[in-house]
Amino acid sequence: MLIWGIPIVLLASIVFMNLTRKKQVNIKKDTLSIREVIRGDFEDVILFNSRVEPKTTVLLNVIQGGSVSEIFVESGQMVKKGTPLLKVYNPNAELNYLTQETAMIEQINNLRNLRVSIKNQQLGLDQQLLSINNDYRNAKRQYDLDKKLYGKGIIAKNDYQKSEQEYSFQKERNNVIKKRVSEEKMSRDVQLSRINLSLSNMQKSIELLRENKENFTVKAPVDGLLSSFNPILGENYNQGQPIGKMDVLDGFKLVANVDEYYISKLKKGIKGSVAVNGENYEIKISKIYPEVVNGQFTVELLFTKENISENIKRGMSLKSKVFLSGKTKALLISKGMFYQSTNGNWVFVLNSDNKAVKRDIKIGRANPFYYEVLEGLQEGDKVITSSYDDYKDVEEININ
Repeated sequence: MLIWGIPIVLLASIVFMNLTRKKQVNIKKDTLSIREVIRGDFEDVILFNSRVEPKTTVLLNVIQGGSVSEIFVESGQMVKKGTPLLKVYNPNAELNYLTQETAMIEQINNLRNLRVSIKNQQLGLDQQLLSINNDYRNAKRQYDLDKKLYGKGIIAKNDYQKSEQEYSFQKERNNVIKKRVSEEKMSRDVQLSRINLSLSNMQKSIELLRENKENFTVKAPVDGLLSSFNPILGENYNQGQPIGKMDVLDGFKLVANVDEYYISKLKKGIKGSVAVNGENYEIKISKIYPEVVNGQFTVELLFTKENISENIKRGMSLKSKVFLSGKTKALLISKGMFYQSTNGNWVFVLNSDNKAVKRDIKIGRANPFYYEVLEGLQEGDKVITSSYDDYKDVEEININ
C-alpha cells in the first residue's frame, strides 16, 4: 500500500505545479519594441492629412436635358456670371415649348376679346340708360306743364291724365332699369377683374416659358474658375445632371477624413494649425459631417485669417493639427501596436532585463505620439509596446 501511495502523491504534486505555473513564452529581444514610461507635457492634439479646396464651390447642372450642340468655354477658364458655357439640343422639348406658347397666346387673345365684348355690352347699357333717363325727363317736364295747364282749365282732364300716366310709367321704368344696370355693372366689374388677373397670370406664364427656352444654354451662375468641365459634342445629358463645377475665388478651406475614434471629441470652432513652406497658419473646424464611411468621417476647416499665403493652391495636401486642449503634465507611454491587442487594458512590464510580466493598466487620452497613463504604471517602467497578438494568453515573457 505504501509503495503505491508514493507515485500518487508525486503525480498530484506535478499536476499542482503545472496548474499554478504561469504561462510563459521565450522571445528574442530584437523582435520587441521596448519603451520607458516618462512624465512630460501631454498635448491633446490630432494630426491628419487635409486637402486644400475652394471655400465655395458651385455645381453646374443641365437644366434642360438634351445632346450637346455647342461648347463655348474650356475647363480652367475664368468666367463671369451669365457667360454661356454650352448649348444643348432637344427637338421634342423645343416643340413642346412652341406648342405651349401657341396655346397660351391663343388663350390670351380669347380673354382679350371677351374683355372687349364685356366692355361693349357695358357701353350699350350705358347708352340705353341715357335714353331711358332722357325719356323720363321729357315725361316729367310734360307732366309738370300739363299739371299747370289743367289747373288753369286750359287743357282737358283726359290729356292731363295721359301725361300723368306717362310720367308715372317712365319714373318706374327708370328706377327698374337703373337697378338692373347697376347689378349688371357690378357683375361685369367682377368679370373684368378676373379676366385682367387671368391675363396677368397668363402673361407671366408665357414670360416664364420664354425664359425656360433659354435653359437650353447653360450659363455661369457666378463669377469664378471653371473646373471639372469636360463635355463632349453630341453627348446626351439628362435634366439636372452635373457637368462641372465653378470655384468661387473667395478663399480656401481644408477638407480631411478623420478616424472615427475622434468623432465625439471634435466640435465646431476647435482651433488648430497647418504648416505651409515652414509658415504656420491658424485654422478652426467649421463643419463636421457625422456620417462614418470605412471607419472615417469628414471635417472642414477654415483659415482664421483671410490673407493667407499665395503658396496655398487648390488640391494641395497638408498636414493639419487640431488642439483638443492645452499642454498638461502627465505620465506618458509611447504609442504602439500593443493597444490594438489589449485595447489599452494591460501591458507587459519588464521586472528585470530578461523578463516581462503582464500588468493591468488604465489609459486616458491619446495623441499621435503618446497615450496618457492613468493607473498601473510608474515613471521609469519599461513596457513592451509592440504587438501582443501572438501571445495574448501569456502571462510572462522571457526575453533572450
